[in-house]
Amino acid sequence: MDMDFSFFLVVASAVTGLIWGGYLLWLKMAGEESLPEKEPILVDYARSFFPIIFIVLLLRSFLVEPFRIPSGSMMPTLLIGDFILVNKFTYGVRLPVLNTKIVEMGEPKRGDIVVFRFPKDPTVDYIKRVVGLPGDKVGYYNKQVFINGEPVKQTPLGEYHGTGKGESMSGSILLSEDLADVTHDILIREGQPTVQGEFTVPAGHYFVMGDNRDNSNDSRYWGTVPEANLVGRAFFIWMSWDLDNGGVAFNRLGTVLK
Repeated sequence: MDMDFSFFLVVASAVTGLIWGGYLLWLKMAGEESLPEKEPILVDYARSFFPIIFIVLLLRSFLVEPFRIPSGSMMPTLLIGDFILVNKFTYGVRLPVLNTKIVEMGEPKRGDIVVFRFPKDPTVDYIKRVVGLPGDKVGYYNKQVFINGEPVKQTPLGEYHGTGKGESMSGSILLSEDLADVTHDILIREGQPTVQGEFTVPAGHYFVMGDNRDNSNDSRYWGTVPEANLVGRAFFIWMSWDLDNGGVAFNRLGTVLK
């Protein structure tokens, strides 16, 4: 979906720009020194829409992009219906549609919440948390993460009480997890089976997991995320909308993600 919309913006910018620019060039070649009072309707539309479409393309491709959270895999950090902003240049500047990196920037850090193109279907965007970096050995045993043989510290916080579309997660165990100086909350379900084992992260790849550990389709099931599939880092909740919970969740607006 992301790729399709980016393609639409590129095509729309090119078409409207060519129509408007071609008309101005035609006027110049015809010896016209000023614009006529009335332009052809197609040119008028192109002149009006080109700047808007082009600015949206630039903002969405190189600065920030909005996303809506459709599932509960990142609960309790992100809830169904949260609208987030994703920093597009944190991990390098890429060309729209082609996704070719043209400017090197930073690299994902352990604990970052990242949006990426799902390796099994690059037309679908996923959002998870980076747990393993290139070269790491990530273990997952008895609901606990191990990084290079060392257990990641977990602190029990009690029972989770979900609301709205997340009410089904009520009764889960809420824990605080300290992942390389990034402290965040996770959910687990005692008794619910999950994949266990140790995974080696290849060079140029990242091991990602959802904060809702027993309800997340992540690297434990389909493998690591290539660096080329990264879209950006989620950093801000600008809107949260859940009709099952009364509509707008004002207490979540303006939340900085970590």
